[in-house]
Formats: sequence, structure tokens, C-alpha cells
Amino acid sequence: MNHELTVRTRTTPAGPVIELAGVLDHHSAPDVRTVLPHLALSPGQQLVIDLDRLTFCDSTGITVLIAARNHALAAGASVVLTAVPDDVIRTFRLVGLERVFSIQPTSQAAAAAWTRPGPPSE
Repeated sequence: MNHELTVRTRTTPAGPVIELAGVLDHHSAPDVRTVLPHLALSPGQQLVIDLDRLTFCDSTGITVLIAARNHALAAGASVVLTAVPDDVIRTFRLVGLERVFSIQPTSQAAAAAWTRPGPPSE
């Protein structure tokens, strides 16, 4: 199996987007883990992980997605997975992760669903 993974990041008003393309497994998971500490996340923002071009995800890949969720929550941000492949959704349902992650069909839908935090109440 080709273990190649392309990791791209971009920034939107709602927060950073990580686009994953290829195979997310124990060989490529460190590539994603390396990116996480460098993401600029502010409280109230959302981290979008776009899986539209993901071709395979094993248990190590799922662990990395959970690590990304934990990173976002530690920053006071939320996390949204987009374009989750059917086989990954099936795995999520088997282990109960569909209740842990917010899932949207596209990164555009995730951006549209995000609401900008209001000013702090006094």
C-alpha cells in the first residue's frame, strides 16, 4: 500500500482548515501530529479537518483525529470533520465517535454553520 499523505493547511475567518489527501495510517500520522501545534486557534474558532481526498484511515489515523479534536478543545475552539469517507463513517459508528465529532458534508458547509462568538458578557 502506498502510505503517502498530503497535508495542506489554510486559514479562514472561522479558523484553520487541514486538508488530508491519501492514506492516514501509522506511517503518515506523524505528518498530521507535526502540524497541530503550529495551528493558530483562538477561543470560539473552529478547526476544520477536510477528509474529502482521504483514501484510507486506520486506527492510528483515528487517534490523530482525536488528538486534533483535543488540540482544538484545549484552545477553546471546536472541531468539524468534513467530507468524511463512508468507510471512516462506518468505523466511527462502530466505536461511537460520530457522537464525538461534528460532521459536515463540505468545508464550505462547516464555515457556513460556524457562528462568530459574540463579545463577552459582563
